[in-house]
Amino acid sequence: MTSDPHVFGKAAEIAAEEHLCRKGYRILDRNVRYPNGELDIVARDHETVVFVEVKARRSDEFGGAYYAVTRQKTKKLTNLALQYVRQHHLQDCPCRFDVILLQGESHSSCTLDHIENAFEVPGNDSRW
Repeated sequence: MTSDPHVFGKAAEIAAEEHLCRKGYRILDRNVRYPNGELDIVARDHETVVFVEVKARRSDEFGGAYYAVTRQKTKKLTNLALQYVRQHHLQDCPCRFDVILLQGESHSSCTLDHIENAFEVPGNDSRW
């Protein structure tokens, strides 16, 4: 990838999107911005709307990409996804959250882990 963090992050998102397309996902949106945050990728996996968080790290220092999706981050992603679902009238569609973790110094040598259904919205969250 590169030393510039923005270019590094964009390259990771492109690699994640390519991975999803190879798996048959259809990309609906990318980098959806709201005042309180951003959804990296919104895709369809058959009938399911998938909100994909992309995390890239150059090394496994501090746990690497795996530990970058915290409880606080999942709560934020849930709220962003709820906004997206309402805005696009997708309340009747099944939804899930995936996380794609990329780790390595360059696009060609990074490892990619795709965690499907990485976390669930708590059952008592009536807004979902």
